[in-house]
Amino acid sequence: MSPEERDLLASLDLSLRLPGVQAAINVIVSRVAQELARRDGAVMAWEPIPLAIYDGSLPVTILSSWVFILRGASATGAERHPNSHQRVVSFVGKGDLQTGGPGRWESHVLVSDDDAALEQRWASIPPNVWHQAVVRDGDWVVVSFHTVPAYELIEERPGPDDDGPTRQRLYVSSDERSTR
Repeated sequence: MSPEERDLLASLDLSLRLPGVQAAINVIVSRVAQELARRDGAVMAWEPIPLAIYDGSLPVTILSSWVFILRGASATGAERHPNSHQRVVSFVGKGDLQTGGPGRWESHVLVSDDDAALEQRWASIPPNVWHQAVVRDGDWVVVSFHTVPAYELIEERPGPDDDGPTRQRLYVSSDERSTR
């Protein structure tokens, strides 16, 4: 990790520790957990976080933030974001945020422990890098930060035969919440 990227992650980490930020995020986590519970077959649920809760503390390159809850004993499958650099922190629980792609996955186990090193809590995923979350025990809550606004964030997944064209979709249209 470059010194600049480490500094950016440290800045995001400080933003998450501002008074009231975690409480505001926990309200969103509760809503997303309820949504995931309603959807038996879903492996994850998410909701954008209003940037105003960070009280202007985010770096100017961060244009959206999200809560994702990944169901325990599941894997999200390969995805990438062609239009955004993603930074992810483990908020509650732990999981393996793998990067690289099918057949060459590299593990990055992330934990929710404020005393753990930055690299054990955060991951940085540049645009077009395949990634997937693998969760063993219990649901895993992560907070992510993107370099595009919520309504522009593109999710790209492999096509049915992995070698063919990919499938793209937006995570939200306006401020809607979504699950899959």
